[in-house]
Amino acid sequence: RILTGLTRSPVVHLDETACYVGATSGPAARWWLHVACTRALTHYTAHPKRGTAAHAAVGLLPTYTGTAVHDGYASYGTHHGCRHALCGVHLLRELTFLAEEGAPATRPWAAAFKRALQAMKRGADRARAAGQTALDRATLGRYHRRYAHLLRQGEDAEPPPVRTSAQLLFRLRRDRDAVLRFLHDLAVPFDNSEAERDIRMTRVEQKISGGFRTPDGAERFCVLRGYLTTARKQG
Repeated sequence: RILTGLTRSPVVHLDETACYVGATSGPAARWWLHVACTRALTHYTAHPKRGTAAHAAVGLLPTYTGTAVHDGYASYGTHHGCRHALCGVHLLRELTFLAEEGAPATRPWAAAFKRALQAMKRGADRARAAGQTALDRATLGRYHRRYAHLLRQGEDAEPPPVRTSAQLLFRLRRDRDAVLRFLHDLAVPFDNSEAERDIRMTRVEQKISGGFRTPDGAERFCVLRGYLTTARKQG
């Protein structure tokens, strides 16, 4: 029922974290604990894989048609039936690193890009608080022009093969629609905090237990934890 509810939700949040299975029969194998959630629903799956094989096992993304909010892990982008929204907080962290690494004066574009994304978030927050469902065309146009200007500025300042910045600049251009999804649909948040909150306590569990003894135990944990988290969310 939780999974069915998620498939019908206009926006879902996705994340994953490493877990360990088989601790009693020799070295534990590295698995992945996947979460799919909304403000009212949480679903967990433990799987040996991190990418598309795990997505197929969960059974959500291959047929999902809403908006999936996630980080930039490449396997999410292989699902074309849904819209994608990238977590803005992850991008802010990368821009902060580039702006502050070594001599900050060499990367003014990164600091400016960070400020621009933060300003866009504030604009979307204000519109949402005012009861708007979308930003006006003039505001959207201004934000898009600022984004394009800073992207060109970064590419001119640091063309490939400046590896760290080139990778981020490439993704900011390729995934522009996903980066700015929160501006075009105010139901989509700027960040992926919902999924990160839901997965945080599973990390604590792993630190305490050291891992799941069997795949069956991992599966049972996911079912129980998802049920309890959903019940808590719904009061």
